Amino acid sequence: MKAVILAAGEGTRLRPLTLARPKPMLPVANQPLLEHVVDAVREAGINEVVFVVGYERERIQSYFGDGDDWGIDIEYAVQEKQLGTGHALLQAEPYVDGEFVALNGDRILDPSAVSKVVDAHRDRSHSVMAVTRVEEPTNYGVVEFDGRQVTSIEEKPPTHAVSADTINAGVYALEESIFDDLRSSETDGELAITTTLREYAARGDLTAVRFDGLWLDVSYLWDLVTVNAQVIDQFGAPRGDSASAHDESTVADAVALGGDVRVRPSAVVLPGTALGDNVEIGANATVSNAVVLPDATIKDGAVVKDCIVGANASVGPNTTIEGGNADVVVDGEVHEDVRLGGVLGDNTSLGGAVAVAPGSVLGNEADVESGAVVDGYVEDGAVVRRG
Repeated sequence: MKAVILAAGEGTRLRPLTLARPKPMLPVANQPLLEHVVDAVREAGINEVVFVVGYERERIQSYFGDGDDWGIDIEYAVQEKQLGTGHALLQAEPYVDGEFVALNGDRILDPSAVSKVVDAHRDRSHSVMAVTRVEEPTNYGVVEFDGRQVTSIEEKPPTHAVSADTINAGVYALEESIFDDLRSSETDGELAITTTLREYAARGDLTAVRFDGLWLDVSYLWDLVTVNAQVIDQFGAPRGDSASAHDESTVADAVALGGDVRVRPSAVVLPGTALGDNVEIGANATVSNAVVLPDATIKDGAVVKDCIVGANASVGPNTTIEGGNADVVVDGEVHEDVRLGGVLGDNTSLGGAVAVAPGSVLGNEADVESGAVVDGYVEDGAVVRRG
């Protein structure tokens, strides 16, 4: 059985991080989201994989190649325009013969989710979808079922209309016939897999398999910080052989270190943090619960908490990103009281003694002068001056 992994999307709600990379290549514990998915598929016993790629696909293809480094065979199907998950799945049709597994490339999950849908599909003639429970089901597709038979799938229903906390986990065991069914599904715009699955449910041909293992979703910037900490806590913190920390520094056990990381004297790196390749943490700096992408620099005396620091970004000496909760606006929607100290886009530079208020998001290549205060959204390439 092959696995088709959908990895064509951009992830607009994760800008500015996704302006230069596709969402599945965002790092969690210094591994791309997509690599965590590949690990789950491989551990479930599947070694033939089709990636459906699209936006910034070169980043995925150059990283994974033919899959030899993971002991699997990878083929690539291309979705030229992002027209929904169903449309993405259709691009994999030439690479699939017979039954297969389909899953999203941007959610970290326990391998048992894959194994269970495969086993259930072999036991029954129906298509199978994995379902799981979450605290906020209105962000996903809420599933209702009778016994093991799915009776309805409702995408992102309003809070007052939710009567269940079980959602579509985005893992399916399907027959090759779904490609014809997708083509015949009616749609006014983007084609979603769930459009066809709802038709299956209506005629009693869709089975639900519940699993209670790990299932982590990164939809918003603050999710990346939270999920990074959860993965490190659950699976441990990988550390590159060439990483170095001064004897007078403090690096907690629950910290992931990439290659050539340098932690200077009296610096403190606290749990839930991932430092990417070639990151430097200056003397007396404090970094806590943060995702720091490769080649970034956090200079002497800086404080960085609950934060994402983009690739090749620079945090000046004695600058403070204090961390904590804030209201953050994404696509016109206010998300209240989320834990996000701040986001610095790729190649952004903060001067010395800058203060960044919780929830602030700075675009790529923004430049903040020493002594300035940042509060809110700063566009790509903008210059923020003191006063």
